[in-house]
Amino acid sequence: MILEEFLKSKPLYYDKIDYDRFPNIYEKIKHQFKLPIVIHIVGTNGKGSTGRALAHMLHLKGFHVGHYSSPHITKFNERIWLDGKDIDDDILESNHEKLLKLLEKEDIKALSYFEYTTLLALSIFSNKCDYIVLEAGLGGEFDATNVLEKQLSIVTPIGYDHQSFLGSTIKEIATTKLRSVSENLVLAKQYKKEVYELAHKRVEEVNSNLYLAESYLDDEFYDKLNDYIKENNYPYFFKDNFSTAFCAFQLLGFEVNISLLDKLKLYGRCQKISSNVTIDVGHNPMAAAVLLEHFREKKVILVYNSYNDKEYELILEILKPIIKEVNILKIEDTRKVTQSNLEKVLKSNNIPFSVFKKIRKSEEYLVFGSFSVVERFMKKCQ
Repeated sequence: MILEEFLKSKPLYYDKIDYDRFPNIYEKIKHQFKLPIVIHIVGTNGKGSTGRALAHMLHLKGFHVGHYSSPHITKFNERIWLDGKDIDDDILESNHEKLLKLLEKEDIKALSYFEYTTLLALSIFSNKCDYIVLEAGLGGEFDATNVLEKQLSIVTPIGYDHQSFLGSTIKEIATTKLRSVSENLVLAKQYKKEVYELAHKRVEEVNSNLYLAESYLDDEFYDKLNDYIKENNYPYFFKDNFSTAFCAFQLLGFEVNISLLDKLKLYGRCQKISSNVTIDVGHNPMAAAVLLEHFREKKVILVYNSYNDKEYELILEILKPIIKEVNILKIEDTRKVTQSNLEKVLKSNNIPFSVFKKIRKSEEYLVFGSFSVVERFMKKCQ
Protein backbone atom coordinates (compact mmCIF):
# COMPACT_ATOMS: atom_id res chain seq x y z
CA MET A 1 0.00 0.00 0.00
CA ILE A 2 1.41 3.41 -0.96
CA LEU A 3 2.12 5.76 1.93
CA GLU A 4 -0.68 8.24 1.25
CA GLU A 5 -3.35 5.53 1.28
CA PHE A 6 -1.75 3.82 4.26
CA LEU A 7 -1.80 6.99 6.36
CA LYS A 8 -5.46 7.62 5.53
CA SER A 9 -6.22 4.35 7.34
CA LYS A 10 -4.50 5.58 10.49
CA PRO A 11 -6.33 7.50 13.23
CA LEU A 12 -4.95 10.97 13.85
CA TYR A 13 -6.36 11.17 17.36
CA TYR A 14 -7.43 8.86 20.16
CA ASP A 15 -9.80 9.48 23.06
CA LYS A 16 -7.39 7.42 25.15
CA ILE A 17 -3.67 6.90 24.54
CA ASP A 18 -1.85 3.58 25.07
CA TYR A 19 1.46 4.77 26.54
CA ASP A 20 3.13 1.37 26.31
CA ARG A 21 2.36 0.55 22.68
CA PHE A 22 5.03 2.61 20.93
CA PRO A 23 7.94 1.92 23.34
CA ASN A 24 7.24 -1.82 23.06
CA ILE A 25 7.13 -1.75 19.26
CA TYR A 26 10.21 0.45 19.00
CA GLU A 27 12.14 -1.91 21.27
CA LYS A 28 11.63 -4.72 18.72
CA ILE A 29 13.16 -2.83 15.78
CA LYS A 30 15.47 -0.20 17.28
CA HIS A 31 18.55 -2.27 16.35
CA GLN A 32 17.71 -1.43 12.72
CA PHE A 33 18.38 2.25 13.30
CA LYS A 34 21.81 3.79 13.65
CA LEU A 35 20.97 7.21 15.00
CA PRO A 36 23.25 10.26 15.29
CA ILE A 37 23.13 13.13 17.81
CA VAL A 38 19.48 13.74 18.75
CA ILE A 39 18.15 17.14 19.86
CA HIS A 40 14.64 16.78 21.30
CA ILE A 41 12.19 19.69 21.37
CA VAL A 42 9.06 19.88 23.53
CA GLY A 43 6.83 22.79 24.47
CA THR A 44 3.53 24.46 23.59
CA ASN A 45 4.56 27.14 21.10
CA GLY A 46 7.62 27.86 18.99
CA LYS A 47 8.79 24.27 18.49
CA GLY A 48 8.65 24.41 14.71
CA SER A 49 10.49 27.69 14.15
CA THR A 50 13.07 26.97 16.88
CA GLY A 51 13.76 23.51 15.50
CA ARG A 52 13.97 24.65 11.90
CA ALA A 53 16.33 27.50 12.78
CA LEU A 54 18.65 25.09 14.59
CA ALA A 55 18.50 22.49 11.80
CA HIS A 56 19.15 25.20 9.21
CA MET A 57 22.23 26.48 11.06
CA LEU A 58 23.68 22.99 11.53
CA HIS A 59 23.19 22.27 7.85
CA LEU A 60 24.98 25.49 6.93
CA LYS A 61 27.95 24.25 8.94
CA GLY A 62 28.24 21.34 6.52
CA PHE A 63 26.43 18.61 8.44
CA HIS A 64 23.72 16.25 7.25
CA VAL A 65 20.69 17.24 9.31
CA GLY A 66 17.15 15.93 9.66
CA HIS A 67 14.26 17.86 11.18
CA TYR A 68 11.02 16.09 12.10
CA SER A 69 8.03 18.31 12.86
CA SER A 70 4.24 18.20 12.75
CA PRO A 71 1.58 18.70 11.58
CA HIS A 72 1.93 19.70 7.93
CA ILE A 73 0.03 22.37 6.04
CA THR A 74 -0.37 21.24 2.42
CA LYS A 75 1.72 18.10 1.98
CA PHE A 76 2.98 15.37 4.30
CA ASN A 77 6.56 15.80 3.03
CA GLU A 78 6.77 19.03 5.10
CA ARG A 79 7.09 16.93 8.26
CA ILE A 80 10.42 15.41 7.26
CA TRP A 81 13.09 17.94 6.29
CA LEU A 82 16.49 16.65 5.20
CA ASP A 83 19.50 18.81 4.36
CA GLY A 84 17.61 21.95 3.52
CA LYS A 85 14.46 20.68 1.83
CA ASP A 86 11.30 18.65 2.36
CA ILE A 87 11.78 14.96 1.74
CA ASP A 88 11.24 13.56 -1.79
CA ASP A 89 8.30 11.28 -2.55
CA ASP A 90 10.61 8.48 -3.72
CA ILE A 91 12.53 8.45 -0.43
CA LEU A 92 9.27 8.42 1.52
CA GLU A 93 7.92 5.47 -0.44
CA SER A 94 11.11 3.39 -0.29
CA ASN A 95 11.38 3.83 3.48
CA HIS A 96 7.68 3.11 3.90
CA GLU A 97 8.20 -0.22 2.11
CA LYS A 98 11.26 -0.94 4.25
CA LEU A 99 9.35 -0.20 7.45
CA LEU A 100 6.43 -2.43 6.54
CA LYS A 101 8.88 -5.33 6.15
CA LEU A 102 10.49 -4.65 9.54
CA LEU A 103 7.29 -4.42 11.55
CA GLU A 104 5.04 -7.26 12.62
CA LYS A 105 1.55 -7.19 11.10
CA GLU A 106 -0.22 -6.58 14.40
CA ASP A 107 2.15 -3.70 15.17
CA ILE A 108 1.54 -2.11 11.76
CA LYS A 109 -2.17 -2.16 12.53
CA ALA A 110 -1.77 -0.87 16.09
CA LEU A 111 0.49 2.13 15.40
CA SER A 112 -1.15 5.56 15.27
CA TYR A 113 -0.53 8.06 12.47
CA PHE A 114 2.04 9.99 14.49
CA GLU A 115 3.75 6.88 15.83
CA TYR A 116 4.16 5.40 12.37
CA THR A 117 5.42 8.64 10.85
CA THR A 118 7.93 9.00 13.69
CA LEU A 119 9.35 5.60 12.74
CA LEU A 120 9.31 6.64 9.09
CA ALA A 121 11.36 9.74 9.88
CA LEU A 122 13.84 7.67 11.91
CA SER A 123 14.18 5.23 9.02
CA ILE A 124 15.00 8.10 6.66
CA PHE A 125 17.40 9.86 9.02
CA SER A 126 19.17 6.67 10.13
CA ASN A 127 22.65 6.31 8.58
CA LYS A 128 22.19 9.60 6.71
CA CYS A 129 22.39 12.32 9.35
CA ASP A 130 24.94 13.77 11.73
CA TYR A 131 22.17 15.50 13.71
CA ILE A 132 18.43 14.99 14.14
CA VAL A 133 16.19 17.76 15.47
CA LEU A 134 13.16 15.87 16.72
CA GLU A 135 9.96 17.70 17.62
CA ALA A 136 7.51 16.12 20.03
CA GLY A 137 3.84 15.90 19.09
CA LEU A 138 1.36 16.92 21.78
CA GLY A 139 3.27 15.80 24.85
CA GLY A 140 6.67 15.08 26.35
CA GLU A 141 7.12 12.20 28.75
CA PHE A 142 4.83 9.84 26.84
CA ASP A 143 5.41 11.19 23.35
CA ALA A 144 6.57 8.74 20.68
CA THR A 145 9.67 10.87 20.10
CA ASN A 146 10.74 10.40 23.71
CA VAL A 147 11.84 6.77 23.24
CA LEU A 148 15.16 7.89 21.75
CA GLU A 149 18.36 8.57 23.62
CA LYS A 150 18.94 12.29 23.24
CA GLN A 151 22.00 14.44 23.72
CA LEU A 152 20.21 17.75 24.29
CA SER A 153 16.67 18.80 25.21
CA ILE A 154 15.03 22.08 24.26
CA VAL A 155 11.86 23.27 25.98
CA THR A 156 10.02 26.12 24.26
CA PRO A 157 7.35 28.26 25.99
CA ILE A 158 4.79 26.16 27.84
CA GLY A 159 1.17 27.21 28.07
CA TYR A 160 -2.31 25.70 28.06
CA ASP A 161 -2.95 23.15 25.32
CA HIS A 162 -4.22 19.56 25.02
CA GLN A 163 -5.48 19.71 28.62
CA SER A 164 -7.47 16.50 28.21
CA PHE A 165 -4.19 14.60 27.88
CA LEU A 166 -1.61 16.79 29.62
CA GLY A 167 -3.45 18.20 32.63
CA SER A 168 -5.56 21.22 33.53
CA THR A 169 -2.85 23.37 35.16
CA ILE A 170 0.46 24.77 33.96
CA LYS A 171 2.19 22.71 36.65
CA GLU A 172 0.67 19.48 35.33
CA ILE A 173 1.35 20.34 31.68
CA ALA A 174 4.92 21.47 32.33
CA THR A 175 5.66 18.47 34.52
CA THR A 176 4.77 15.92 31.85
CA LYS A 177 6.68 17.86 29.18
CA LEU A 178 9.76 18.29 31.37
CA ARG A 179 9.82 14.60 32.29
CA SER A 180 11.10 14.02 28.76
CA VAL A 181 14.35 15.74 29.76
CA SER A 182 17.18 13.32 30.49
CA GLU A 183 20.26 15.33 29.48
CA ASN A 184 21.23 19.01 29.37
CA LEU A 185 18.27 21.34 28.98
CA VAL A 186 17.96 24.58 27.00
CA LEU A 187 14.96 26.45 28.36
CA ALA A 188 13.35 29.14 26.21
CA LYS A 189 11.92 32.29 27.75
CA GLN A 190 8.81 31.27 29.70
CA TYR A 191 5.64 33.21 30.47
CA LYS A 192 4.73 31.18 33.54
CA LYS A 193 7.25 31.41 36.40
CA GLU A 194 6.45 27.94 37.73
CA VAL A 195 8.00 26.45 34.59
CA TYR A 196 11.44 27.75 35.69
CA GLU A 197 11.03 26.13 39.10
CA LEU A 198 9.97 22.80 37.59
CA ALA A 199 12.85 22.91 35.09
CA HIS A 200 15.39 23.40 37.88
CA LYS A 201 13.82 20.49 39.73
CA ARG A 202 13.99 18.24 36.67
CA VAL A 203 17.68 18.82 35.89
CA GLU A 204 18.50 18.09 39.52
CA GLU A 205 16.61 14.79 39.25
CA VAL A 206 18.58 13.68 36.17
CA ASN A 207 21.87 15.28 37.25
CA SER A 208 22.15 17.53 34.19
CA ASN A 209 22.50 21.24 33.50
CA LEU A 210 19.98 23.98 32.79
CA TYR A 211 20.75 26.78 30.31
CA LEU A 212 18.42 29.78 30.04
CA ALA A 213 18.21 30.85 26.40
CA GLU A 214 17.21 34.41 27.30
CA SER A 215 20.48 35.07 29.18
CA TYR A 216 23.03 32.47 28.07
CA LEU A 217 24.53 34.52 25.22
CA ASP A 218 26.17 37.92 25.68
CA ASP A 219 24.14 41.15 25.64
CA GLU A 220 25.75 42.37 22.42
CA PHE A 221 24.51 39.30 20.58
CA TYR A 222 20.93 39.77 21.81
CA ASP A 223 21.07 43.40 20.64
CA LYS A 224 22.25 42.30 17.18
CA LEU A 225 19.51 39.68 17.05
CA ASN A 226 16.90 42.26 17.98
CA ASP A 227 18.11 44.52 15.15
CA TYR A 228 18.05 41.57 12.74
CA ILE A 229 14.44 40.78 13.68
CA LYS A 230 13.38 44.37 12.95
CA GLU A 231 15.35 44.66 9.70
CA ASN A 232 13.86 41.45 8.33
CA ASN A 233 10.32 42.22 9.51
CA TYR A 234 10.03 39.09 11.64
CA PRO A 235 7.39 39.11 14.40
CA TYR A 236 8.98 40.16 17.68
CA PHE A 237 8.50 36.77 19.38
CA PHE A 238 10.90 35.18 16.89
CA LYS A 239 13.68 36.78 18.93
CA ASP A 240 12.98 34.27 21.70
CA ASN A 241 12.75 31.34 19.27
CA PHE A 242 15.99 32.27 17.53
CA SER A 243 17.72 32.93 20.88
CA THR A 244 16.80 29.40 21.94
CA ALA A 245 18.16 27.94 18.69
CA PHE A 246 21.40 29.93 19.01
CA CYS A 247 21.84 28.84 22.63
CA ALA A 248 21.52 25.19 21.61
CA PHE A 249 23.82 25.76 18.63
CA GLN A 250 26.56 27.16 20.89
CA LEU A 251 26.13 24.37 23.42
CA LEU A 252 26.71 21.90 20.60
CA GLY A 253 30.13 23.50 20.17
CA PHE A 254 29.65 26.08 17.42
CA GLU A 255 30.24 29.82 17.23
CA VAL A 256 27.06 31.85 16.88
CA ASN A 257 26.64 34.34 14.06
CA ILE A 258 23.48 36.23 13.12
CA SER A 259 24.15 35.67 9.41
CA LEU A 260 23.40 31.97 9.91
CA LEU A 261 19.72 32.93 9.83
CA ASP A 262 20.01 34.20 6.26
CA LYS A 263 17.83 32.25 3.79
CA LEU A 264 15.97 30.53 6.63
CA LYS A 265 12.48 29.53 5.45
CA LEU A 266 9.68 29.26 8.00
CA TYR A 267 6.39 28.08 6.54
CA GLY A 268 3.19 29.05 8.30
CA ARG A 269 4.70 30.82 11.30
CA CYS A 270 3.36 34.38 11.16
CA GLN A 271 4.25 34.25 7.47
CA LYS A 272 3.26 37.07 5.16
CA ILE A 273 2.27 35.28 1.94
CA SER A 274 1.14 38.43 0.14
CA SER A 275 1.04 42.17 0.76
CA ASN A 276 -2.15 41.90 2.84
CA VAL A 277 -2.32 38.26 4.04
CA THR A 278 -0.51 36.67 6.98
CA ILE A 279 -0.92 32.99 7.87
CA ASP A 280 -0.19 31.48 11.26
CA VAL A 281 -0.71 27.85 12.28
CA GLY A 282 -1.08 28.65 15.98
CA HIS A 283 -4.19 27.45 17.77
CA ASN A 284 -3.98 28.30 21.46
CA PRO A 285 -4.22 31.35 23.75
CA MET A 286 -0.43 31.79 23.91
CA ALA A 287 -0.25 31.98 20.11
CA ALA A 288 -3.13 34.45 20.10
CA ALA A 289 -1.36 36.66 22.65
CA VAL A 290 1.80 36.97 20.56
CA LEU A 291 -0.24 37.75 17.44
CA LEU A 292 -2.09 40.45 19.38
CA GLU A 293 1.24 42.07 20.11
CA HIS A 294 2.47 41.67 16.53
CA PHE A 295 -0.64 43.34 15.03
CA ARG A 296 -1.20 45.76 17.90
CA GLU A 297 -1.26 48.84 15.63
CA LYS A 298 -3.55 47.31 13.00
CA LYS A 299 -7.07 46.06 12.49
CA VAL A 300 -7.34 42.79 10.60
CA ILE A 301 -10.00 40.56 9.16
CA LEU A 302 -9.50 37.29 10.99
CA VAL A 303 -10.05 34.23 8.80
CA TYR A 304 -10.83 31.70 11.48
CA ASN A 305 -12.25 28.40 12.62
CA SER A 306 -11.44 26.08 15.50
CA TYR A 307 -11.63 22.58 16.87
CA ASN A 308 -14.21 22.07 19.58
CA ASP A 309 -11.57 21.13 22.18
CA LYS A 310 -9.67 24.41 21.73
CA GLU A 311 -10.23 27.51 23.84
CA TYR A 312 -11.76 29.44 20.95
CA GLU A 313 -13.78 31.72 23.22
CA LEU A 314 -10.65 32.86 25.08
CA ILE A 315 -8.68 33.12 21.84
CA LEU A 316 -11.28 35.44 20.31
CA GLU A 317 -11.38 37.54 23.48
CA ILE A 318 -7.59 37.93 23.29
CA LEU A 319 -7.63 38.89 19.61
CA LYS A 320 -10.67 41.18 19.82
CA PRO A 321 -8.65 44.45 20.01
CA ILE A 322 -7.16 43.82 16.57
CA ILE A 323 -10.23 42.27 14.91
CA LYS A 324 -12.20 44.33 12.41
CA GLU A 325 -14.30 41.34 11.40
CA VAL A 326 -14.15 37.55 11.53
CA ASN A 327 -14.53 35.56 8.32
CA ILE A 328 -15.47 31.98 9.25
CA LEU A 329 -13.60 29.55 7.02
CA LYS A 330 -15.46 26.27 6.66
CA ILE A 331 -13.35 23.17 7.33
CA GLU A 332 -14.26 19.51 7.03
CA ASP A 333 -13.42 17.88 10.33
CA THR A 334 -15.56 16.02 12.84
CA ARG A 335 -13.73 17.77 15.68
CA LYS A 336 -14.55 21.30 14.57
CA VAL A 337 -16.70 23.59 16.67
CA THR A 338 -20.25 23.92 15.34
CA GLN A 339 -20.84 27.11 13.41
CA SER A 340 -23.74 27.99 15.70
CA ASN A 341 -21.51 27.80 18.79
CA LEU A 342 -18.79 29.84 17.11
CA GLU A 343 -21.31 32.47 16.02
CA LYS A 344 -22.73 32.59 19.56
CA VAL A 345 -19.28 33.42 20.95
CA LEU A 346 -18.71 36.08 18.29
CA LYS A 347 -22.05 37.70 19.03
CA SER A 348 -21.38 37.70 22.79
CA ASN A 349 -18.10 39.53 22.13
CA ASN A 350 -19.75 41.98 19.69
CA ILE A 351 -17.40 40.88 16.92
CA PRO A 352 -18.83 41.27 13.39
CA PHE A 353 -18.64 38.09 11.32
CA SER A 354 -19.52 36.48 8.02
CA VAL A 355 -18.59 33.38 6.04
CA PHE A 356 -15.27 33.70 4.22
CA LYS A 357 -15.66 34.19 0.46
CA LYS A 358 -12.57 35.87 -0.95
CA ILE A 359 -9.64 38.16 -0.20
CA ARG A 360 -10.21 41.85 -0.83
CA LYS A 361 -7.12 43.86 -1.74
CA SER A 362 -8.21 46.79 0.41
CA GLU A 363 -8.17 44.78 3.67
CA GLU A 364 -5.49 43.23 5.91
CA TYR A 365 -6.03 39.52 6.69
CA LEU A 366 -4.80 37.15 9.38
CA VAL A 367 -5.49 33.46 8.75
CA PHE A 368 -5.35 31.67 12.11
CA GLY A 369 -6.88 28.82 14.08
CA SER A 370 -5.00 25.62 13.29
CA PHE A 371 -2.97 23.86 10.62
CA SER A 372 -6.30 22.73 9.13
CA VAL A 373 -7.54 26.30 8.78
CA VAL A 374 -4.34 27.41 7.05
CA GLU A 375 -4.35 24.30 4.84
CA ARG A 376 -7.95 24.91 3.76
CA PHE A 377 -7.23 28.57 3.07
CA MET A 378 -4.16 27.80 0.98
CA LYS A 379 -6.05 25.25 -1.11
CA LYS A 380 -9.05 27.52 -1.54
CA CYS A 381 -7.12 30.63 -2.48
CA GLN A 382 -4.29 29.28 -4.62
